[in-house]
Amino acid sequence: MAEALGSAFLLAAVVGSGVMGARLAGGNVAIALLANTIATGAALVVLIAVFGPISGAHFNPVVTGALAIAGRMPRREIAPYVAAQVLGGVLGVVLAHAMFDLALLQVSTTLRASTGQWIAEGVATLGLLIAIFGGLAAAPKAVPALVGLYITSAYWFTASTSFANPAVTLARALTDTFAGIAPASVPAFIVAQCVGAAVALVLARALWPQDDAPPA
Repeated sequence: MAEALGSAFLLAAVVGSGVMGARLAGGNVAIALLANTIATGAALVVLIAVFGPISGAHFNPVVTGALAIAGRMPRREIAPYVAAQVLGGVLGVVLAHAMFDLALLQVSTTLRASTGQWIAEGVATLGLLIAIFGGLAAAPKAVPALVGLYITSAYWFTASTSFANPAVTLARALTDTFAGIAPASVPAFIVAQCVGAAVALVLARALWPQDDAPPA
């Protein structure tokens, strides 16, 4: 429930702030992106702080998978976590559409399909997981702020605006608004995210060694 609810609020924040920003920015895409960035980063801090003690507040299949592989959660929980994240994300998109009087069901027409954006998704996901593993090792109570601040910065230093999350990527394919991504662009983004996560796992094990034996 925590993963689904958190994912729903996260996507509502991403899509809703994108719609609001685009409406109020008067065509200035930089201002719209800034509004989108601030709302997303702030929402992440709150959602991770609130739901972290319940589910870990992953809201992200690659985070769930990486933590399970690293032995920080049972691998049998991966499937229900991911299902909750995807379902919650879709519900969050629908909720954002409803709040702004838009068609509830949409398909994005925004193509995001360049080599630079694929590299950016790998880098964005790598950095996100390094922030999480490093935070867990050095300052667990700071993880909500670390993740929120990292995503806030990655919106601007990556060419893809840092989706870094397969569930978010899938859900954003269902909105033809500022935050959307065309379905045809989704598979490559998810592959890049998984590659970034795999590299992050290797680096995390080297930087913060621990017993990697996964729980049953």
